[in-house]
Amino acid sequence: MKKQVEIFTDGACSGNPGPGGWGVILRYGTYEKELSGGDINTTNNRMELTAAIKGLSALKEPCCVTLITDSKYVADGINLGWAASWRKNGWRKSDKKAALNSDLWEELLNLTQKHDVKIVWVKGHDGHQENERCDALAVAYYKSLQTDKNI
Repeated sequence: MKKQVEIFTDGACSGNPGPGGWGVILRYGTYEKELSGGDINTTNNRMELTAAIKGLSALKEPCCVTLITDSKYVADGINLGWAASWRKNGWRKSDKKAALNSDLWEELLNLTQKHDVKIVWVKGHDGHQENERCDALAVAYYKSLQTDKNI
């Protein structure tokens, strides 16, 4: 029987593009682990995708995962099958334009095949405790990347 894990994620960016960060909380029973990281020049959507990837990648064995995100981009991309369709069509959207962030979508799709993943969307900045914590992790990380010289 696979372990039941909750993963809470968020990404943030100062400017779009600009310095960005991501935050993750992994929860298994009463055990919690927080992760964060970022990039000096990125977009909010890349940070949202990276948060989901980092959370799933941290799991050491296949699990049943509920991944909670405030990103409609991530939630709809998986739940509505957009990313799988883009991949099937050579990373082209229905309008024939290139799908953005195909490198990250590819990685996320592969991880959702390794684990049993249910993605749940929550409204951001609406008092959801874990989402607020993930946002704080993401913001703190990108702020740590900024210095007075590059602001």
